[in-house]
Amino acid sequence: MTGIIRIFSLPALILATAVFPLQALAQDADLILTNGQIYTPTGWQEAVAVRDGVIVAVGDAAAVAPLAGNDTQRVNLGGATVLPGLHDLHVHPMGAGLSQFSCNFPQGSGREVLLNAVAECAANREAGEWITGGQWDAASFGAPMHRSLLDEVAPDNPVSLVDISGHSIWVNSRALELAGITNDTLNPSGGIIEKNAVGDVTGVLRESAAGLVRGIIPGPSPDQVKEALYWASQLMLSYGITSYTDAGVTGANLAAYAALADEGRLPQRINTCMMWRGAAFGGSDGSGMPEYVAERNLYARERLSPDCIKIALDGVPTDGHTAAMVDPYAHSDERGILMVPAPELAELVTLWDAMGFQVKMHAAGDGAVRAGLDAIAAARAANGFSGRLHDVAHNSFVKMEDITRARAIGATFEMSPYIWYPNPIIPDIANAVGEERMLRWIPVRDAMEAGALVVPGSDWPVVPGVNPWVGIETLVTRQAPGGIGDPLGEAEKISLEQAVDMFTINAARQLGNSHITGRLERGMLADMVVIDRNIFEIPVTDIHNTQVRMAFIEGELVYEAD
Repeated sequence: MTGIIRIFSLPALILATAVFPLQALAQDADLILTNGQIYTPTGWQEAVAVRDGVIVAVGDAAAVAPLAGNDTQRVNLGGATVLPGLHDLHVHPMGAGLSQFSCNFPQGSGREVLLNAVAECAANREAGEWITGGQWDAASFGAPMHRSLLDEVAPDNPVSLVDISGHSIWVNSRALELAGITNDTLNPSGGIIEKNAVGDVTGVLRESAAGLVRGIIPGPSPDQVKEALYWASQLMLSYGITSYTDAGVTGANLAAYAALADEGRLPQRINTCMMWRGAAFGGSDGSGMPEYVAERNLYARERLSPDCIKIALDGVPTDGHTAAMVDPYAHSDERGILMVPAPELAELVTLWDAMGFQVKMHAAGDGAVRAGLDAIAAARAANGFSGRLHDVAHNSFVKMEDITRARAIGATFEMSPYIWYPNPIIPDIANAVGEERMLRWIPVRDAMEAGALVVPGSDWPVVPGVNPWVGIETLVTRQAPGGIGDPLGEAEKISLEQAVDMFTINAARQLGNSHITGRLERGMLADMVVIDRNIFEIPVTDIHNTQVRMAFIEGELVYEAD
C-alpha cells in the first residue's frame, strides 16, 4: 500500500508519555505506529505503541521506538494522520444492506426518472413479485403522486416505494388490494392514508399507515439478513466507523448480529436498539418487558450490546405534517402527530430506565423533543440518575427553553449531520414550517453552548451515504459537500474540533465507553483510524474527500485500503 512500510526493530524499555512500573517496562509492544500525525487530547504526537489492545505510549518516535521487540509490528505511516475511531449513533444497517437488491433511484429524482426506474425493475421481475425501493420526495417528483402512475409502469406487480425520510411509502393498486386498503379504510392510530379531494386513496401512506403494507411484504431470509448486516458493517469500517448504534432491530436482526459475532465477522463495537412494538408488547404496565430482557441477555456478546430501546415519537416535518410541533405548521393549523401520549411515554421511559435500558427516541419536531425530554425528566425524578444517557434523535427543531434544560436531566441530543445542509428534502421542510424556523434548523451550536451532550447519527440509509467525513465537514460549513450553495442554519455552525469531538469523545460518552475509547492516550483501547490527510491542515471544504487507509480496533488491523 502506498506510503505504508512495515519494518521491525530491536527491543528497548522507554515510554513516551509516562513512567511505568519496572515490571510493565519488561514487556514489548505488539504494534507501533510511527512517522505520523497522531491526534491526542494534549496535541499532535508522532508515534503510538500498543500492547494487548491498549495504548501504552504516545509521543515522539525516539521515545516510543524502544518499546519494540523482535515480534513487534512497526508501521511507518509516511506522515499520515491518526484519529480515534469514529462512532455513528444512528444507522439502519440491515435496510442499507438489503437496499442493494431493491429498486432504487437517486434522491431528488423527477417524475420521468423515477417511473422509468420502476418500469425497468418491473421488466426484470416475475408477475406478482414485489417491487420495493426508493427514495422519492414530492417536491422533486413535481406532480401529484397517485397509485395510477405506478399501475401504468408496473401493472402486474405490487409496488412499495419509500420516501426520502423513511416515514412514508407510495404504493400501487395491487399493493393496496393485498393490504385490504380501500377508500373506506380509516386512518390507523398514528398514521395517515392519504386521499384526494373526492375521497380516492392516492397510494401515499404515512407513518403507521405504511405498516399496513410493509407488514405483508415478504421478509428476507436469515442468511440475507446476516449478509446485509455484514456488508453494511464492512462499508462503515472503510469510512473509519469503529462503533455504531443500530437504531431499530428485531429479534431476527439480533440473532444475525450474534451469529456474525460468533463467526468472528463483526469486529466493531455495536449497540442495538430494540424497537418498541406498542402497548401490546412492553406497555407502560410492564407487560412484555421480560421479552426485551431475554433478547438483551440472549444476544449480548463482548462487543454487541442489545441494551437500548427505540421508540418513534413523531414523523417528519415535510408536506405530510407528521412531526409533532409546539406551534402550528406554516399555512395550517396542524401541529403534527405525537405517537405516544405524554403520560404513557413518561411511564415507559421510567420503567426502561429502571430496568437498565437506554432509550432512544425519534423526535423531529420540537413538540416531540419536548415530550421526550419530559419523559427523561420523569425517569430521573423517579429513579435518580441511573447512569443511562437517554437521547432524543434528529432534533430538527428544538425550543431554546428545552435545549437549556437537557444537561440538568442528563439528556443527550443526537443530531443528524447528513440532513442539515441543502438536499432534496429541504424545500419540503422549509415550505411546511416556514423560513423563520429554518434559521435554527438542527440547532447543534445552541445545544453545545448550553452544555448539553451532542452526538452524531447519520440515519443511513435514509440518507444516501454513511460517510462521516461528509458529516464532519458540513457541521462546520452548513453547506453541501465542497462548500456548494448557501449555508443552511448558518448560525448553528460549529468548529472543526467540536465536530471531531462529536464523532469521538462525545459519542464514546453516550455509549458508556468514555473510559476505553474516544481518545488516543495512554491506557485507552487502541481504536484508531489512519487517514490520507490531516483534516486540520486542509480547506474544510475538502474534508468530505478524506480516505481511510487503515482502521484498528484494540490494535487489530480490521480494515486496510487496497
